[in-house]
Amino acid sequence: MTDQLPLQYLDSEGQPTQTLPDWCNTPDRLQRCYHYMQLARQFDSKAIALQRTGQLGTYASLLGAEAIDVSVALSMSKEDVLVPYYRNHACQIIRGMPLEEVFLYWGGDERGNAATAMQKDFPNAVPIATQCLHACGVASAIKIRGEKRAAVTMIGDGGTSKGDFMEALNIAGVWQLPVVFIINNNQWAISVPRKIQSAATRLADKAIGAGIPGIQVDGNDAIAMHEAMQTALQRAYEGKGATLIEAISYRLSDHTTADDATRYRSNDELKQAWEREPVKRLRNFMRSQNFWDEDQEQALLQEIAQLVQQAADSYLAIPPQPVSSIFDFMYAELPSHLNEQRDWAEVRAMPGGSHHQEGE
Repeated sequence: MTDQLPLQYLDSEGQPTQTLPDWCNTPDRLQRCYHYMQLARQFDSKAIALQRTGQLGTYASLLGAEAIDVSVALSMSKEDVLVPYYRNHACQIIRGMPLEEVFLYWGGDERGNAATAMQKDFPNAVPIATQCLHACGVASAIKIRGEKRAAVTMIGDGGTSKGDFMEALNIAGVWQLPVVFIINNNQWAISVPRKIQSAATRLADKAIGAGIPGIQVDGNDAIAMHEAMQTALQRAYEGKGATLIEAISYRLSDHTTADDATRYRSNDELKQAWEREPVKRLRNFMRSQNFWDEDQEQALLQEIAQLVQQAADSYLAIPPQPVSSIFDFMYAELPSHLNEQRDWAEVRAMPGGSHHQEGE
C-alpha cells in the first residue's frame, strides 16, 4: 500500500495543480480531446432518450467517464488493440466505429458488434472482467510476434473483485505482457459502493501482487489521464510489460437504463460529484488559456448535435435482420431438430403471423 496522491494536473475548476506537459501549451490536442468529450456526452444523452422512447435496448451510460475514454483512445496508436467492456462507446467511436453502429449494438442488433470499422479491436464484453484475460491473450500474441503494439482494456471498480481480473494481472506480470489495464473507478458497482467492495486503500495497489506498476490518476482530469496512458503505452512498446491505471471518477448516471440510482445514492453526493465533472474542468482550463470561447462552444455543440441526430436517424432507418438469422448464424450446419423451429419463427414474424396457431 502507498500513500501517493492520484496524478493530477487540473483541479476541479480547471486550475493547474503542477507544471503542465509541453503539449498543453498549444490548443490543438486539448481542443480535439474536448471535441470528443462533448461528442461522448451528447451521444450518451441521445442513447438514453432513444431507450426511454422504446427505440433502443438497455443502455450503459458513460456520463462522467468522458475524460477516461477519450484520453485512452486518443493515446492509443492505430496498431494497438482495444479490448473494451460495455461502457467504452467513446473509445470505440474515436477508433473509427460509426455512431449509428454503436446505436445498432445497443438496439440489440449484433451487426453493431461486428462492425468492419473495429478492425482488430474486440467487440464489447458484457460478462464482468472476462475482457482482461482476453487482452492478455492479445498481448501474448503481440509479444510472441515481437511487435511494437499493446493491448488496452478497461474494467469497472466492481469488476476488480472478480477472479478473472486478478488472474489477468498475474499472467501479465509473470509474462511481462504489453497490456494496459484501466480501472474506471466510478465509485459504484451497480448499487454497491466502492468502500464495501474492497479493503484495499487503492485499487491500483492490486498491481503490487502481480509485480507490475500501479498508478492512481484523477480520472476527471484529461491531461493526467493522457500522461498516464502515454507512460503505460511506452512501457509496453519497449517490452517492459504491463501497467495498471486506476482512474478515479464518478458515475453521474444510473448503472444502466434498467437501474434507478436514486434508490441507493444521495442527492448531495451526486451534486458534489457534478462539481468535479471532467467536461467543465477542461473547458475552464482552455478558456483560461484563451484556447476556447463561447462562440466556439456554441458552434461545437451545434455541430455535434447534428452529427448525433443524423446517426440516430440512420440507425432507426436500418431494417431489422430476418428472424431466421438467429438460426442461420448460430451453426455452420443447422441441426435437423431446429429446422422446424426456424420455419415456425419465419411464419410468426410475418404480418399477422403471431395469430397463427401450430397446426393451422
